[in-house]
Amino acid sequence: MVGRQAIAVMLDPATWALLCSAALLAGWIDAVVGGGGLIQLPALLIGLPGAQPAQLLATNKLGSICGTSVSAVTYYRRIRPDLRTALPMAVAAYVGALAGAFVGLHIPKAAFNPIILVLLVAVGAYTLFKPSLGSVTALRHEGRRHTSYAVLVGLVIGSYDGALGPGTGSFFVFALVGWLGYAFLQASAKAKIANFATNLGALTVFVPQGQVIWTVGLVMGALNLVGGYLGARTAVKLGSGFVRVVFVLVVTAFIVKISGSLIGIWS
Repeated sequence: MVGRQAIAVMLDPATWALLCSAALLAGWIDAVVGGGGLIQLPALLIGLPGAQPAQLLATNKLGSICGTSVSAVTYYRRIRPDLRTALPMAVAAYVGALAGAFVGLHIPKAAFNPIILVLLVAVGAYTLFKPSLGSVTALRHEGRRHTSYAVLVGLVIGSYDGALGPGTGSFFVFALVGWLGYAFLQASAKAKIANFATNLGALTVFVPQGQVIWTVGLVMGALNLVGGYLGARTAVKLGSGFVRVVFVLVVTAFIVKISGSLIGIWS
């Protein structure tokens, strides 16, 4: 196994440019609707061919948490999402990510691709053919039931993020829009808080194991942070309609990528 510091030292300027550009764009996409891992993780795979899978996942989480932290704060300051829903969901997401990270060490991740593909096709089609979905907030549940469902969303998607991860932010957004009845903008604001918690939960497992490539993760984290700030401001300015369009595009990109992997077009 190549040492973490050796990996960072061996990187050339072109590789650094690739990783930094990917981190900036991933931060923007994550802040708007989730799914930045579609860009950031493949960039790490290309840029760090000598790294182990756990190192790539851990370094990706370090970069991502920087962006989700600033976008969560930006959303909170400008949208003021209801913390009575967001915080219990985030706590559940953290616990789920902890459990998922431990479980994910023993599960062949390739087995998840067909399941993820089916989910993404269903989510994308449902969103595309219901133009009114997420245009305004119309909560489908109230009181304790609403909070309980939000906690369930956090626990399930948090576990998925800890074990695997692709599309976590998008799944959070869709669950909040499709099941709980939030508008896309409100859903994105709450999703960022929960996604920060899932990243933190995974890092709680990965950091003590020494899996993070710190130099790469911190540099990418700085760019991811800038992208997250710009993405959150863009989403707030342009509203739920814009977020919905980006959501459909990101889900479509996931479908293309995973389909290509399954049929062998790319790895």
